[in-house]
Amino acid sequence: MKKIIFSTLFVLQIVFAIAQTTSGVTGKVVDSKTQKPMQSVIVSVQNTNLMQLSDSNGKFSFDKLDVGSQIIRIRTNSYKEQLLQIEIKPNELLDIGTVNLEEDITTEQQLTLITITDNDLSDDNSGSESTAGLLQASRDVFLQAAAYNFGQARFSVRGIDNEYSNILINGISMNRLSDGRPQYSNWGGLNDATRNQEFTNASAPSDYTFGGIAGTQYISTRASVYRPGTRISFLSTNTNYNFRAMATHASGMDKNGWAYVISGGRRWAQDGYFDGTDYAANSLFASIEKKINDHHSLNFTSIYAQNRRGKNSPNTQEVTDLKNFKYNSYWGYQEGEKRNSRVKDVEEPIFTLSHYWKFNSKTRLHTNLSYQFGEIGNSRIDFQKADNPDPNYYKKLPSYYTTLYSYDRNNVATYTPDYAAAEETKANFLAQPQMDWTSMYRINNDNISNGSRYVLYEDRTDDKTMVANTILSSQLADNIVMNAGASFTKTTSSNFKNLIDLLGGTYYNDINTFGTLPGEEQSDLNNPNRTVGVGDKYGYNYTIDATRLEAFTQFKFTYDKIDFYLGQSFSKSSYQREGLYKNGYYPDNSFGKSTKMDFDNFGFKGGATYKITGQHYFDVNAVYMTKAPNHKDVFPNARLNNDITDNIKNETINSVDASYIIRMPKLKARFTAYFNETENTTDISFYYADNISVGNGEFVSEVVSGQNKRNKGIEAGIEYQFTSTLKATAIAAYGDYTYTNNPNLVIHADGVTEDIFNGPTNMQGYKLPGMPQQAYSAGLEYRDPKFWWIGANVNYLSNNYLDVAPLLRTSKYITDSDEANFPYDAALSASYLAQEKFNAFTLVNLVGGKTWRIQEKTLGLFANVNNVFDIQYKTGGFEQARNASYSELYKDHSGPTRSFGPKYFYGYGRTFMVNIYLNF
Repeated sequence: MKKIIFSTLFVLQIVFAIAQTTSGVTGKVVDSKTQKPMQSVIVSVQNTNLMQLSDSNGKFSFDKLDVGSQIIRIRTNSYKEQLLQIEIKPNELLDIGTVNLEEDITTEQQLTLITITDNDLSDDNSGSESTAGLLQASRDVFLQAAAYNFGQARFSVRGIDNEYSNILINGISMNRLSDGRPQYSNWGGLNDATRNQEFTNASAPSDYTFGGIAGTQYISTRASVYRPGTRISFLSTNTNYNFRAMATHASGMDKNGWAYVISGGRRWAQDGYFDGTDYAANSLFASIEKKINDHHSLNFTSIYAQNRRGKNSPNTQEVTDLKNFKYNSYWGYQEGEKRNSRVKDVEEPIFTLSHYWKFNSKTRLHTNLSYQFGEIGNSRIDFQKADNPDPNYYKKLPSYYTTLYSYDRNNVATYTPDYAAAEETKANFLAQPQMDWTSMYRINNDNISNGSRYVLYEDRTDDKTMVANTILSSQLADNIVMNAGASFTKTTSSNFKNLIDLLGGTYYNDINTFGTLPGEEQSDLNNPNRTVGVGDKYGYNYTIDATRLEAFTQFKFTYDKIDFYLGQSFSKSSYQREGLYKNGYYPDNSFGKSTKMDFDNFGFKGGATYKITGQHYFDVNAVYMTKAPNHKDVFPNARLNNDITDNIKNETINSVDASYIIRMPKLKARFTAYFNETENTTDISFYYADNISVGNGEFVSEVVSGQNKRNKGIEAGIEYQFTSTLKATAIAAYGDYTYTNNPNLVIHADGVTEDIFNGPTNMQGYKLPGMPQQAYSAGLEYRDPKFWWIGANVNYLSNNYLDVAPLLRTSKYITDSDEANFPYDAALSASYLAQEKFNAFTLVNLVGGKTWRIQEKTLGLFANVNNVFDIQYKTGGFEQARNASYSELYKDHSGPTRSFGPKYFYGYGRTFMVNIYLNF
């Protein structure tokens, strides 16, 4: 009887053991170099909600997995992601053993990314580095190529300006209310400190904000998320600067609940790649976190990044031919030292206090309070009763004399070039091609009793910005996650001319020398005939008060075969100008407060991912939203008056993209088609135009409003791992970016009561300028088991177009022409107005590196050579609208070179970068 009972119990035990055995997988994650276990690595089962962090021993384990083929995804910051295909069998716990994670070389690329755009070299106080900075957080093969291979050619993903992106530091938006763009230099030189990033492509869902159509980048500076340790690096390059030194230390969370991170860096150059572009930048970072308990943590972050760099001039083809593409007219020698007259100086520290509240395992609330203040200055020469000091001023070039016309008493024009004067001018220019600081000092000294004729000033913007926001994340059910947030931003922006150097003089007269009527010459009628000295404000002085309230909600749903999401947003923006000077041109409309402008906006977006199999996906995203105009576009001549742009409206944005995605252990690929449409955009510029007002030249403001743009195309990225050491990539971007309507153009001159022109400009069909619309790349990378690697890529870029002048595409272009002397020729005019398409070019880049393990320390070397064959190419440029009529344009085309031809920016030739670092 006893034997029967024991036998029965034994059988039941086996039955229950079998019944309780589940199908699953277990493993251990280690660092490939040190073989030490890695804690807090994210391990997930692809196409499921299953996710966990490796424990202190690097171990992970999943049970209750579906039988069949599964893909395990293992990832953490600074390491190469692993995709492991496994086969789950019934009632079997699969042990995949030790998984070695290798250091991700793209992390080193991120830490060495150096980029700057033509826009950043502009003379206003907006502008920022290119979208390459935005893309550095992405692991997508196409977007990595866009950042590292195409970035040097000013490539912009889908042709979208970075004002349609959203950059967040700890949830605080870094996009400025003035122009909508982030100022990347506010945290420049702190690559180590800002390496914890998440990137969301295009309009795909972000957990932190509704976002825009150019993607969302979230940078976390929470002290506890940094891997403990110290990193020191030194970089040498021949691009924007020559040297960069950085040091960073992260403590990790101690037993008392404290964690801190400190980082510092310096970048400098006496001469950057282009002549006279000096560079000096200092950066400091500190973040400290206190874990109060398991539910609450406080974090304080401070960022200080001062940046000062000399600009590079755009040049006409004539000037480039006389000198070379690296020529820069903005600098000259002063007492044997190079001095650049146009310097951009940025100094805007950021302070953020963050509260992290973990209600439970499913709900978290993240709240921030941020304050930023400081200044941006762009310097240049101001002059009165003196000649233009620019060495490539049109009257100082040969083309001025080879495009001359004379008129007889009957006003009949005759082409009368003076070739002897042209040769003499050419010789003079080549003898003195740079700014003559000595001459300006001498002239000021000769007129010492009457004040300086030349001074150096800066257009200054001093902003004070306060932001409060909160972000909620909650898992409402096993397959539903809600994200929601609200943010309030208030900016007070002070804008003025600041005199920084009298250049040897004793004072400067605060007058406008173009004023002709009584009082027009006065910058401030409340303080007429002022004289100013170093540090004084003059010329213009006003503030902009801007506020924005934003809120969003988002719901993400996850199921076996399909994931989808829905998002909504609402924002309210308010802008008001206050003039602090009573300008002589606008005595009744410059001093005091303007009308307050309010804009309400909303947005809806949604998308879905259909899981064809565990390795193949179909993804679609769509958004419809409106966007408030930036305040620089609301006030068309904010420096001088309170005018509001006529018929200013919210922008309307439509976007849709569809992708086929492959994620396999050896093959990763994405093929995407996209369509974006932006309506009611506004663009404002200022320049001098000849013969535009009753035969006179005028300094004018140009406002293009109601402009529509369409961006459509396809992009593809393929990465294939042939072996464990050899990988190949192939990238393609084919875009068509076009103006789709004839917007309204208003030309207004200071002191002229009526608009000089108000009507349509024929822009429809012209291409959007400033970036290649087609780009292709192929690359190979070899990674040796002994921790060295080398790669090469070939990049072909084409379909980059010149920025055309809207004024030349209006009826005024014809009606103002001298028809008697220059009869209108439609075919000739069409050739003048045809949009220039830059030549295509091919860039070859080499990259490589090596790491060594030395007594618990990692020593690394990373290097690249870009544009190996030193190809010269144009990255952008713009037509000059100074010749505002057909007859003036005809005369400008008469000689062998043009006085007012387009001005161009050029890309770097052959460049190098070498970075050495030590981690311990």
